[in-house]
Amino acid sequence: MSKRYLLLLILLAIPVLAAVAVYFAPTSSQKADITPPATVFNRSAETVAVEKPCSNEHPEWRQAQVIDGVEINEAPSCEPDNPYDIAAAVKGTNNVSMQTLMQTHLAQDALTMTDDVDGDGDPDIIRIKLEVVELNGASPDGDFLINTYDIAPGIQPGLWVFAPKSSGMALKNFNSLVANPLLRAPSPVIRVEQGDKVYITLENTHYLPHTIHLHGVDHSWVTAAGDDNDGMEEHPVFPGKSHTYEIQPRHAGTMFYHCHVQTAQHYMMGLNGMFIVEENQPNNWVQTFNIGAGQVRHPAVAVQKSYSKEYDLYYQSVDKKLAQIIQGANDPRLIAHRMSREYNMTESFENYFMLNGHSFPYTLRDAVVVANGNEDIKLHVANAQRSLVALHIHGHKATITAYDGVEQPAAAQITRDVFDIAPAQRLDLRLRTQNNGLDSYGPGLWMFHDHVPTGTTTDGMEPGGNMAILAYKPLLDEQGMPLMHDALLDQVFNKDYYAKKQAVWAEGDFAPLLGEAGLIAPDYVRIIIFSLAAGLAIGLIIVMALVYKRKQKL
Repeated sequence: MSKRYLLLLILLAIPVLAAVAVYFAPTSSQKADITPPATVFNRSAETVAVEKPCSNEHPEWRQAQVIDGVEINEAPSCEPDNPYDIAAAVKGTNNVSMQTLMQTHLAQDALTMTDDVDGDGDPDIIRIKLEVVELNGASPDGDFLINTYDIAPGIQPGLWVFAPKSSGMALKNFNSLVANPLLRAPSPVIRVEQGDKVYITLENTHYLPHTIHLHGVDHSWVTAAGDDNDGMEEHPVFPGKSHTYEIQPRHAGTMFYHCHVQTAQHYMMGLNGMFIVEENQPNNWVQTFNIGAGQVRHPAVAVQKSYSKEYDLYYQSVDKKLAQIIQGANDPRLIAHRMSREYNMTESFENYFMLNGHSFPYTLRDAVVVANGNEDIKLHVANAQRSLVALHIHGHKATITAYDGVEQPAAAQITRDVFDIAPAQRLDLRLRTQNNGLDSYGPGLWMFHDHVPTGTTTDGMEPGGNMAILAYKPLLDEQGMPLMHDALLDQVFNKDYYAKKQAVWAEGDFAPLLGEAGLIAPDYVRIIIFSLAAGLAIGLIIVMALVYKRKQKL
């Protein structure tokens, strides 16, 4: 072949190769096929992010038992209450053995019961001491939180709670930052008997002033000594001080209590709880504290006559902007400034929604209502959120027996499946499990939740929030967790899920379709063809340039 023809061939090859290179040139985006490509994880695996659904730390606490003469009902849930706490809450810290008291974190004077004034077999003088505890607050010793309390995997908003006066460490042990189980949300449900003379002392060990307002509870405006008895903002209990509120409630019912100092902030930080006045009955040793709400394992006499089980359901919400204030400073002057003068409640949001101090999936650990067929279960429901709760129980219709502690006559009791509960409002419900198509549709793992859509989210992630389950006992495993939920539990008991680092359907057969879009594997054939074509074209151009230059020299 002559040089002329070779040069002509090269000249023809250059535009062809250039066209091929342009056609196969990689682009900044790639069109997806009908079936999206498999995803590629773009983060390192964090094994510590995954939790066991149930720690099963104290399986012996689930069984029915008798401690110091106190009958404590079975609690099949994953995280049952400490039965020694219950025994002390029923008999008082002054009436249980030291062995029992040492199994709790209660101070010796946290709850004292004396004087059977009316001679009916139970004490009538009740003295309760409460403190204010900070959870998930900043530590002065380093860049970490102290007295930690997770409301869901990896979620630790700053909280304040009332707590029974405690002894010993606030932490579980010397090597832990986790708060001991007595110190948790929500503030404890407090139960007393109608007609009891009750003294509630707030020993303010916190760094800001607080009060206790007994909302709906029968009480005089001043104490016998003429001091404040309504817990209003104009009578704050300052740090290091204490104040005793005196009541002798004449009316039984489900009531409420909360701090009334800067109510918009302190209330939303968690300083509120349910207060229940039980009907006066002989030999009625009520469970004064129900730590964390949930199942009442020693129901009052009147409840036992009409119901097989009793549960306290306490709904709360948290604004993370407010909660973060105590995580960014230790100086009480800075906290007061940011909370009182910089934070604006009218521009706030509710980000976390809790039932009995937890958000889903932790609600499956201690907020499950366990039922058998043909039972009547009493539910005390309180709304401590800023927004309305529309409680819906799947598979059942319950009956409202009382509003705000006022019993309704039989003709006025309403049966329905959605219950509107305004902020600070309380309902008593009778939940029947008779499988008749009205009260119950039959055994199952029936979800119950707030039907306001935000209520089932955790900072926007769903499932979350106050979702829980009404579980028929045969459908729970030996640790009290619902059966047939393994795939869901594996997914949501993961800190990455609520940190929004994980796709909602990241596991199983549909992960390629519904998982992360992630990184797509390069089209290596396209890249090779482009590289060869572009390389040859550039090489030929260089050859032609050299030939031309050589001819010029000749």
